[in-house]
Amino acid sequence: MQLMSPRPAKADSQPGCFPSSLRPMRILVTGGAGFLGSHLCDRLISDGHDVICLDNLFTGRKDNIVHLLSNPHFEFMRHDVVDPFKVEVDQIFNLACPASPPHYQYNPIKTTKTSVMGAINCLGLAKRVKARVFQASTSEVYGDPQEHPQSETYWGHVNPVGLRSCYDEGKRCAETLFFDYHRENRVDIRVARIFNTYGPRMLPNDGRVVSNFIVQALKGEDLTVYGDGMQTRSFCFVGDLIEAFCRFMKQTETVGPLNLGNPDEFTMLQLAELTVKLVGGKSKIVHKPLPSDDPKQRRPDISLARRTLKWKPAVALDEGLKRTIAYFRGRV
Repeated sequence: MQLMSPRPAKADSQPGCFPSSLRPMRILVTGGAGFLGSHLCDRLISDGHDVICLDNLFTGRKDNIVHLLSNPHFEFMRHDVVDPFKVEVDQIFNLACPASPPHYQYNPIKTTKTSVMGAINCLGLAKRVKARVFQASTSEVYGDPQEHPQSETYWGHVNPVGLRSCYDEGKRCAETLFFDYHRENRVDIRVARIFNTYGPRMLPNDGRVVSNFIVQALKGEDLTVYGDGMQTRSFCFVGDLIEAFCRFMKQTETVGPLNLGNPDEFTMLQLAELTVKLVGGKSKIVHKPLPSDDPKQRRPDISLARRTLKWKPAVALDEGLKRTIAYFRGRV
């Protein structure tokens, strides 16, 4: 895959994400009441922008944004990104889509529609109002990768008819739409492929490994490891990821696709053992069969992000887990 550079913009247009010397922007965040979206709304508000948070609250929660509801620079719209919408904005962050297997497999047709129709609606809006638009894609576009670590030029190894395909292929189709709108209609896009991210405001029941392990350990239950536990993941703390989002939207060297994640790699057994150590208690580790199409390895090559964003994750796994465990205490 050839990495693309953005088309030249006028000097007074598309000012980037956080220009200190230019006017505040009006920014739409779809999925803004979710885990990542709510942290992004916090960041944008703190940097002086007006934020419209659009969410249907399927996996997003008002609790994540309740502290913003009285802020005059924040507006909440309960709306499904699948249905058309019109707002006047300078930038769009499209984060709307269930991101954990139990949630995106609950209604797989709706998951695909959210990725595809949501992308079409965001791109149509961006084209009309000439806004820069960000697509939250995923490392799942690489499937069960045969290249390790995964670079942006790798096309992936994806099952198009499996249980996870609604999410994997939905995000792949969204990327296709973004680049076709960029080539055909000169829409100013940014496409980020997000690797495993964790932190406060994750749902306790979202089915992702970090929250699963923390909740099980806090309840004194055994930690469930699938397969032999030797499959690997790379875990990025949410604050590091949001910083990368903002730098990506500000720079003009590349539109992506761009890997965003932490390149430090851990086995599931290592993560389980560290979680038990940090939580305390007497939880044990038990093994269950590996789910269908579960990737054996997942680690990002972030060379492009290091070069174009001058960014790399700063929060180590043990520190990030401590902050996340502190959030979950008293909530489970």
